Amino acid sequence: MLDLITALRRNHAIEHATAAVLLAKMKAGSRIVGRATTSGFYIYGDVSTEAVSQAVESGLARLKQGERNLAISPFCGTNLVTAALLAGLASVLTIKGKRGSNSFPTAVLASLAGIMLAQPLARQAQKHLTTSVDVADVKIDEVTSKDMGRYIRHKIRTLQH
Repeated sequence: MLDLITALRRNHAIEHATAAVLLAKMKAGSRIVGRATTSGFYIYGDVSTEAVSQAVESGLARLKQGERNLAISPFCGTNLVTAALLAGLASVLTIKGKRGSNSFPTAVLASLAGIMLAQPLARQAQKHLTTSVDVADVKIDEVTSKDMGRYIRHKIRTLQH
């Protein structure tokens, strides 16, 4: 089980690095989505397979060269989950056991404080929990694509030795 989690964290980091490389080359307003798995990851978007292949190789190489910041993404779902958890927890703790109309504004303010605190905590969660830059023994096995109509689904399969 630990091997699967390690593989998922590594692939999540490579997915983020790939997305960062792609987004740096794409025109403003372009969108891509990524999703890591234990055997690799997916990139969804209106981008060519060649561009994805180049971005995967570049992103992985840059991670191996020590560019750890590529593993942390401001667009990661970890950011949303962290913000939602902290906002929900803050509002529940604020209104727990209280009655009256004054609890709502306090709960809103507590939720906003939770959301503000989430930004640095989510980066740390990505760094220590959801991604791993220990990719020295990872190589790209293949990049395949499937046209899904409005976007292309790219499947990137990784191998870990």
